[in-house]
Amino acid sequence: MARVFAHESTELSAVEVRAKAENLEGIAASGSEGVVSSQRLAAVPILRPGETLEMVPGLIVTQHAGDGKANQYFLRGFNLDHGTDFATYVGGVPVNMPTHAHGQGYTDLNFLIPELVDRIAFRKGPYFAEEGDFSSAGAAHIDYFRQIDGTLAQATVGRNGYARSLLAGSPEFAGGRLLYGLELFHNDGPWQVDEHYRKLNGVLRYSQGSRNDGFSLTGMAYQGRWTSTDQIAQRAISRGAVDRFGSLDPTTGGETHRYSLSAEWAKRSGNAQSKGNAWWLQSALDLWSNFQYCLNAGCPPGDQFKQAERRQVGGFAVSHAIFDRWSGFEVENSIGLQARIDDLNPVGLYATRARQTLSTVREDKVLQRSLGLWAKNETHWTEWFRSVQGLRADRYDFTVNSNLAANSGKAGDQMVTPKLSLIFGPWRMTELYLNYGHGFHSNDARGTTIRVDPADGVTPVPAVKPLVRTRGYELGLRSEIVPGWQSTVALWQLDAASELLFVGDAGTTEASRPSRRYGVEWTNFYVLSNWLAVDADFAWSYARFRDHDPLVGDFIPGAVTTTANIGLTLDHLGPWFGAVRLRYFGPRPLIEDNSVRSGASALTNLRLGYKFSPRTQLALDVYNLFDRQVNDIEYWYNSRLASEGVAVDDRHIHPAEPRSLRLTISHRF
Repeated sequence: MARVFAHESTELSAVEVRAKAENLEGIAASGSEGVVSSQRLAAVPILRPGETLEMVPGLIVTQHAGDGKANQYFLRGFNLDHGTDFATYVGGVPVNMPTHAHGQGYTDLNFLIPELVDRIAFRKGPYFAEEGDFSSAGAAHIDYFRQIDGTLAQATVGRNGYARSLLAGSPEFAGGRLLYGLELFHNDGPWQVDEHYRKLNGVLRYSQGSRNDGFSLTGMAYQGRWTSTDQIAQRAISRGAVDRFGSLDPTTGGETHRYSLSAEWAKRSGNAQSKGNAWWLQSALDLWSNFQYCLNAGCPPGDQFKQAERRQVGGFAVSHAIFDRWSGFEVENSIGLQARIDDLNPVGLYATRARQTLSTVREDKVLQRSLGLWAKNETHWTEWFRSVQGLRADRYDFTVNSNLAANSGKAGDQMVTPKLSLIFGPWRMTELYLNYGHGFHSNDARGTTIRVDPADGVTPVPAVKPLVRTRGYELGLRSEIVPGWQSTVALWQLDAASELLFVGDAGTTEASRPSRRYGVEWTNFYVLSNWLAVDADFAWSYARFRDHDPLVGDFIPGAVTTTANIGLTLDHLGPWFGAVRLRYFGPRPLIEDNSVRSGASALTNLRLGYKFSPRTQLALDVYNLFDRQVNDIEYWYNSRLASEGVAVDDRHIHPAEPRSLRLTISHRF
């Protein structure tokens, strides 16, 4: 059937201005589903690897501490913290870490090599049977190339000790391709205490065939070390006690590593598509932080603490799709199975001073197991109407052995989540989508068995539900009514039963309230000529707690209302090429009554490049072009400086980096 080949044959449109947009007409099941190609990624200046996800419309990526730590993510009215409610995969391997030492769903993308990314396939909302834990707000599947053009040698230098080198290639080997990439990195950043972030990163992939009919074996290895300048109390800056780029604890920072092996396999026949992958990952993190300075322990020793974990995790996913006709209707029936086991030995929280451990707050051994089974049916009822209906069932089991016997135990939960999409069209290159679905996210395993506060071993603490249900609705429109202009609009709503979180900084649970978010997203990609393309994404959202509390307030702290990402890309202007991007990150409430709000920020990045030959080019990237003094992140909480006798509620900020330049020379042999 022709339908079998749809995903392959319509993969990319013919448009190229150092950027390509994928034509998803007849394929997508929602208006907020899409693909970012390697050409679009290559056209934009990227300050940090995690910012590749900013090509997902409406997604904002920031940082509140050292660059070696996972980024902070914002999407659809969520402060996703370090990744909760947004699922991310690289080469089929999950990036989100459940029951993580620093935060549930921790998503560290510092191992990503943007030049090797083939594409990012993204989905938003809980409407897809294939997507499980952490995917209520959305999911992104990042895949590396199987083959690149020639051998790439690249070197980048910049201010503040910035140096990066990359060597990558994909020679023929044993009937397939051997992709390799090696990255060396160092950066001190603009901070008064040098970050001294050192990174050693590599990938090795052997593959044959294609994504839908072939196999690949991939190994990845990453090590990083850094000194961190964490967020700083605004009053300390206002009093002149510390500079905006200074530090109140020069010994915070971290060490991490991540090693993974994975295998992917796909087989396509005349009426079926089978896929499978298996993976193993070993990771570790030692993270020293100090957000409240002298509040709890006084100074000295101060409130520095260490979060640490040692993790082994493995899993697999298999799926099978059959393309058939039922009573004259074209149908696709799919079924899949996903499993994962996380073994943490140990995961802990410790009181420290200058990275020296003073005491153990809590230390646990955790075994977490999950199994997900899903099925879906897609039926083409007419030439202009199709439906996708799915059902997903998940089972989770937790075993926690804590240094406090009262907090040890076992817990488990299961959840069934239905999905439905109705797609009308295409009419004149336009499709309409109606989506409904339930999703979930898991809570930290330690929160499911906790009984007493680990700080004193006595104060009762309620346990939380292992799984939290979400429910979403969406109305979407995708159109290419004007040749070369692809535009989508999505109206969405997402309800969460609760926003229970495990507070890694304290080792306890924090029960939040049921919530509702809704909003609109408008995404555009317009090719005006063979040398000029424009992309513009706008998002607005409304986020509130559903159980009205006039004393506390109903605003959700950190919930961003308005974002925008606008880019202009130029190429084929003789040897010259370039791009400019504006990112707007709107204000957010910092406390429930909305009496304290963050500021907004608008940052502009510029790329200007020159091609000496088809294989050699020079590019100058300018970040924060107008040198705006804005903040990457803002929080409101209490802290105590060394000169203060009591705690003070205050704004705590981490500044955006000032204007900086990086010069990159690339050559392909």
